[in-house]
Parts: sequence; structure tokens; C-alpha cells
Amino acid sequence: MPIYYYWGDDEFTIAKAVEQLRNRIDPNWASFNYTQYPADATVEGLNQAMTPPFGCGDRLVWLADTNLGQNCSEDLLVELERTFPALPENSVLLLTSTNKADGRLKSTKLLQKYADIREFALIPPWETSKLFQQVQKVAQEVGVKLTQASVNAISEAVGNNTRQLYNELEKLRLYAGDTKAALDIDVVSRLIEANSQTSLDLVKAIASGNIAKSLTLIAQLLNRNEPALRIVATLIGQFRTWLWVKIATDTGERDKKVIAQAAEISNPNRVYFLQQEVQTLSVQQLASTLPVLLALELSLKQGGEEKAVLQTKIIELCQIFSQR
Repeated sequence: MPIYYYWGDDEFTIAKAVEQLRNRIDPNWASFNYTQYPADATVEGLNQAMTPPFGCGDRLVWLADTNLGQNCSEDLLVELERTFPALPENSVLLLTSTNKADGRLKSTKLLQKYADIREFALIPPWETSKLFQQVQKVAQEVGVKLTQASVNAISEAVGNNTRQLYNELEKLRLYAGDTKAALDIDVVSRLIEANSQTSLDLVKAIASGNIAKSLTLIAQLLNRNEPALRIVATLIGQFRTWLWVKIATDTGERDKKVIAQAAEISNPNRVYFLQQEVQTLSVQQLASTLPVLLALELSLKQGGEEKAVLQTKIIELCQIFSQR
């Protein structure tokens, strides 16, 4: 009776983990034993999971984009309490969400009791050591040998984009063929385009008041299918962090741990670098970005055309910082 709850913002690695579960199903019976349900069909999915599989192998029922970890009615909770402990041994129930389950909910406590809960989070772009480790791990998984300089170059080129990382390393594997030697940086530079401009690069361009560069970065991010709301979430998070660091610094606070706690920064060692980044910015400028960003987020959620809305608000943000 395996139950899995996969959550996080790394959609690509979640998709790979889902595929691994799908591969457990007998391919001859997959059309009968694999079903995906949207969030509004949870009860139907639970009922299907209770049905023994046809033929050989296991049954997999996938409740995609579930909100059971954030909101669960009493009626649905009763269904979960009835279903979870009674699932057939050869029936696999998978729940996926971008959000962490709220530990205060009864539905979450049920998941914690019965489910294998796994997080699939994108590595923050500033945690370069973890990005290096990720390149090394995936290279080993794909079967590519790299020099340390190559690992660094790939990490800088793809950032935390796991989909691009797998694609680029697969390209390098095909290029290497039967070669046993580690691929050096010259090969990597020829084959991998350094197009990893991230939302953090956009933050820096905005903070410098550079409208042309900011609009170029927006276009590149959208062309790489970066979700607009994810871009905005990064901008809000970074400008909010900068604001708290700037306020704490300007008021004379010197304790890095205190500043980190106020700004909700997990690593106090990062405070020094953030202080350097906000040195030329004012509290007023940073505070002025938040209403613009919240208006941008609202407009996108209400169905505004992504590119046009982003361009308009990015220009507004740049103008805040161009007025020194």
C-alpha cells in the first residue's frame, strides 16, 4: 500500500520521479492500471486506488496538483481516513504539489503517518557549492566524466535549471562516446551555451536602473519557458530580503545572526554579501518595489498577458532605482 507525497518547485525532477513509479507498472496493462486525476477529482482518484489492478503488476493513481496538504474538508478527510489504511498492497497512490503540506492539518498528519513524503526543491542560485554537487551527481548518473573546471562551467551555464542540466549532460555523453577521459572545459564551452540568466540577474539589472538589460533578461527568461509567477516570486523574495538587510544595517545592527533571523536567511554567512549588494541602495527605494511587485503578481494571477505586464512593471521598477 505505498503512498507518496511529492512536493516542491523543481517540476522536472518531480516528473522524473513520477516516471520511475510509472515504470513499475506492467506496460502491457498500463492503459488499465495508470490513471491521473486533477485536484477537483480527488474522491474519484481515491476510489480508483481502492480498485485492484487488472492483469499483472501494480496500479498507479496520481492525484496531480493536490491541495490536500493545504485545505481539506471534513468529508474529504473521512475519505482519506477510510482509504489510506485500506489500500491494496499492489496499488500505488501518488500525490504531487508545489507546496509543502501544512503540518497543522489533520490531512497532513494522515500523510505523515501513511505516506513517503519527499521534497523536490530547486537549489537557490546563490548556493553555488550545492549547484556544483548537483552537476557532479547528475553527471555520474548520466555517465559523463568531467574535470572540476568543467563542473564549474556547467554549473554557471545552467544554474538551477535541472531540465537543462540533464539535457546538456546527455549531449556531452553522446559527444564523448566511448571516451574514458574526463571532458575538459574547452569541450564544455563549445557544446554548452551559457544562457543561464536567472531571475536574480534580473534583480541586479533592475537595481542598477538598467531598463534595456532588464527587458532583455525578461525576454530570455520567457523564451526559456520560465514561469512568469516564478520570476515574480524570486523578485519579491530578493527585494524583501534586501529591504530587511538594509533596514537592519542602517539601524546599526552588526550581529549577522540577528540580521539573518530578521530577513529569514538560513545562512548568516550570506548576510555580508547581501550588505555589499544593498550598499548603494536606499530603504525608500527597496520599500517602493514591493507595491509594484504585488501589483504585478495580482495582474498575472488575473490573467494579464505575461510579457506585456512584466515589461511594464519592470520599467517601473527600473525607474525607482534610476532616480538616485
